[in-house]
Amino acid sequence: MKIINDIGIIIGISLMYAAPLIFTSLGGVMSENAGVVNIGLEGMMTIGAFVGAAVAYFTKNPWIGFIAAGLAGGGLAILHAVACVTFVADHVVSGIAMNFIGPGLALFLCKVFFDGAAMTIPLDLNHKIPRPLNGILPPDTFLNSVFNQYATVYIAFILVLIVWFLLYKTKVGLRIRAVGEHPKAADTLGVNVYKMKYLAVILSGVFAGFGGAALSTAVVSNYRVSLISGQGFIALAAMIFGNWKPQGAMWGCLLFGAAQGLVVYLGGTSLKVSSQILAMIPYVITLITLIIFVGEASGPAANGLPYEKNQD
Repeated sequence: MKIINDIGIIIGISLMYAAPLIFTSLGGVMSENAGVVNIGLEGMMTIGAFVGAAVAYFTKNPWIGFIAAGLAGGGLAILHAVACVTFVADHVVSGIAMNFIGPGLALFLCKVFFDGAAMTIPLDLNHKIPRPLNGILPPDTFLNSVFNQYATVYIAFILVLIVWFLLYKTKVGLRIRAVGEHPKAADTLGVNVYKMKYLAVILSGVFAGFGGAALSTAVVSNYRVSLISGQGFIALAAMIFGNWKPQGAMWGCLLFGAAQGLVVYLGGTSLKVSSQILAMIPYVITLITLIIFVGEASGPAANGLPYEKNQD
């Protein structure tokens, strides 16, 4: 029975840590299906984590913080869209800039609003994202360990379905994918290429902001400088692993979430495993996954390519 409970604990922790990655990875799916490479997810996730925690603390409402985090991530994404879509800048260079701006702005604002501190004041338990099933399932059971999750976990999986439906079952999704595959052909058919790219990139920032808030208002109770520390890049790797599809990205995030769940579980046991080795596991899995799958992965044909209207 203990083994079953332990498995439930590992699965529960894995789902908890996978949720922020799912939000952010779906952001990458949206942006890159429209042909805009977004390696700036890390920066957008970071600013979302700070804004989510700060707004939740001052308003005493985690949901207002969660929404504000999405808006903050979307605001940073607008800068990326302006650079890449309007001014035809290199997508990778712009993304790197976002990864500097996001953490830098978050740290600056944190010091301004929290008396020079490099972290926000922790949220009370009552002001964190709630667990909808808390107290409903029997305690210390497999079901409780797996399903007694923060609401953001359930929202993340629902968002996977929404993004899949949007991309593959709606006209807007068809236009987004057409812009990512062959923007000139889409333009000749009357699709506003710039509008579709802007929409997708802004949504990617909103989702990444949600991912940051899922960490700072649910998994932990505050923002600190080391909170994100590569989570945005892991989400990007999960998107590539998932072949630029929402359902595939979800499975990639679950893989990396499982790695984190194993790390947390092993860290709490009597096994004498070096904390440095445990900390390396998610990133080692990321590298191995990229080595194995990046050669076979094929993203949208026009992903990362500059587009200028009426230019051959």
